[in-house]
Amino acid sequence: MAKGPVLFDLENDTAPRPQVAAAAPVPDLVTAAPQGQAMQMAASLAARKPSRLVRLFWWLATALISAVVSIAAWTFVVDLMTRAPLLGIAMSVLLGAFVLVLALLGLREMAAFGRLARLDGLRHDAGEALAQADLTAARKVTDRLVALYRGREDTRWGRDRLADLRVDQMDAQGLLALAEAEVLAPLDKAASREVEAAARQVATVTALVPLALADVAAALTANLRMIRRVAEVYGGRSGFFGSWRLTRAVLSHMVATGAVAVGDDLLEPVLGGTILGKLSRRFGEGLVNGALTARVGVAAMEVCRPLPFAKEKRPKVRGIVKNALGGLFGKG
Repeated sequence: MAKGPVLFDLENDTAPRPQVAAAAPVPDLVTAAPQGQAMQMAASLAARKPSRLVRLFWWLATALISAVVSIAAWTFVVDLMTRAPLLGIAMSVLLGAFVLVLALLGLREMAAFGRLARLDGLRHDAGEALAQADLTAARKVTDRLVALYRGREDTRWGRDRLADLRVDQMDAQGLLALAEAEVLAPLDKAASREVEAAARQVATVTALVPLALADVAAALTANLRMIRRVAEVYGGRSGFFGSWRLTRAVLSHMVATGAVAVGDDLLEPVLGGTILGKLSRRFGEGLVNGALTARVGVAAMEVCRPLPFAKEKRPKVRGIVKNALGGLFGKG
């Protein structure tokens, strides 16, 4: 083999040279479209039903801790009264006040469950009256609806209008439609505003907070507050356990029906679906989580409303999304 330099004659090379125009185009690297992982995880956590073994564990743990605390408190008070009667009496009064406040909190929770059950009963009876075209049952439902909102000033004008016009209604459908239009329509608007505010909050927090699981906690907290506020708008003020039970009912229904899945037209009122995949990951996730929060809010309105949507149309998720998230793009 020759060990000297090798000469390449490029001028006489007959091989075709590569052409720039013939080169393959550079592929457009598009990341996967956001799927609203925070909202989907929050919904799964809230809707997950614990197993019997887990429920038995928490029941036994609660009973054991309550027994230990009660015995320890009783022993402490009795021993203190033996050594220092005045201090023992003072501690007995404090302990009695604590038990009294605890009992009042329990009564408030029971009253909250009763209010939610009252709304459920009204909605069920209204549906039965509509299905059977029973005017007498519809009048009873209307009377109960008026009694439910008798102490609220924001429904006074609607209740007065209903009282003036109900005598002209000769069928169940017309009477309940009148009750919807005069009494519940303003409440529907107030509930929609609560849903829009929650959707904006979830979208903003998800887009701006990069911490892991922080967006899940923010989404779950905002949705709990939103569902509680929607229930309060319709007269179903609930306590802590009532709010959690209501949230589980709403999110369980959404998970069962697949409403937490991201649809192609979920953000169509705000931006095109092709643009969504080209947004920054955090920004896109924020928008999708806000839109899913709007879906939760609409489901909460259906669950908490004392009458089913009949004449008054069910709020559109797309409309709520447009009003809630359109401002993020400088739109009205």
